[in-house]
Amino acid sequence: MKLFHPLSIAIGLRYTGAKRRNHFISFISLVSMLGIALGVSALIVVISVMNGFEQELRSRILGMVSHATITAFGDNVSDWPALVDAARLDPHVVGAAPYIEREGMLQAKRISGAMIRGVLPDLEDSVSEVGASTKIGSFDLLEPGKYRIVLGAELAHTLGVTLGDQVTLMAPQMRATPIGVIPQMRRFQIVGLFEVGMYEYDRSFAFIHLQDAAKLFREGEGVTGVRLKLDDMFQAWRVAQNLTTRLDGLYSVRDWTQQHSNFFRAVKTEKLVMFIILSLIVAVAAFNLVSTLVMVVTDKQADIAILRTLGASPKLVMTVFMVQGLAVGVIGTLLGLLFGVVIASHIHVIVPFLESLFGFQAMPGDIYYISSVPSELRWPDVGRIGMLSVVFAVVATVYPAWRAARTQPAQALRYE
Repeated sequence: MKLFHPLSIAIGLRYTGAKRRNHFISFISLVSMLGIALGVSALIVVISVMNGFEQELRSRILGMVSHATITAFGDNVSDWPALVDAARLDPHVVGAAPYIEREGMLQAKRISGAMIRGVLPDLEDSVSEVGASTKIGSFDLLEPGKYRIVLGAELAHTLGVTLGDQVTLMAPQMRATPIGVIPQMRRFQIVGLFEVGMYEYDRSFAFIHLQDAAKLFREGEGVTGVRLKLDDMFQAWRVAQNLTTRLDGLYSVRDWTQQHSNFFRAVKTEKLVMFIILSLIVAVAAFNLVSTLVMVVTDKQADIAILRTLGASPKLVMTVFMVQGLAVGVIGTLLGLLFGVVIASHIHVIVPFLESLFGFQAMPGDIYYISSVPSELRWPDVGRIGMLSVVFAVVATVYPAWRAARTQPAQALRYE
């Protein structure tokens, strides 16, 4: 039979797979392997869930606030059609829509404050997901002069109204009447209820037609600004800078990273912290190999002495035990990658099953922004986690292998 080359790899793999006299060492090796697998799989699942939360929050927030917003300094935007045309000259801009946004008071069975946004339904669909999120009624029923309104589902629940009911919208502007000065108000018919999945927006936003908002808030021909949607939201800052330059500094252009920078920075920081904590768990599991290999080296003193007597160099002996430790680390890492990818890819099935089995709800909708556990598996993250685990395993084998290479044949064979 042909000898397997190189010799150090052959002996290291033989030590890994051979049955040992000391079953305790075999058990410790198995525990180390399973510990690495558990740490790697946990890291993949947690990072995937964090990615899912980040993506869900980003999509839901940007479904309301747009990628970039153009406003005038201290005044309304008067010639908004020209501003929309100018914004669309940028190749990254795929949608532009004017809006009027003011605070108001809504009255029905109960009273509640709300953020009122006047929009053009045809153009609004190109910059936000509100139309697609209108579950009851239709966002397209907003017509000029009809005084119709679309409410967030939570806001409608607070007001005690539903589709077809009427609400009174009171604006902060005042008007003089024979009985005195009273707030500007108008009755609106509810033609739609939207639900974007974030309580903050579902509870506080209402939409009316742009022309109705202009009359109610006495805006004349002007609008609050123009909202933009980009083909790549991560180009928002660059697009904002280019638009500011092209518009000769007459307008202010703000992107979503400025409006919600603290929120997304907190999410990114939390993700980094979780990665570090779980990486330490993987490191602890990997460094269990140290104790395992030290015991293996002690158990194989006679074998090492014979190899040295036959002419094996300290480097070869060191490589033998590094191969053994690396084999345990690689097998554990591969198992962890397999389990982690399977769990992260099926988290949407696993979590509901556990909820129904144990009778609990992981994320109640009245407490959290998101009522389900999202997951987004990113293969670059999987690759980095796998490489990190293997590196930990390699580092853990250095000391035991170095100790094996320092074994003196005469001392090891003294009591044999």
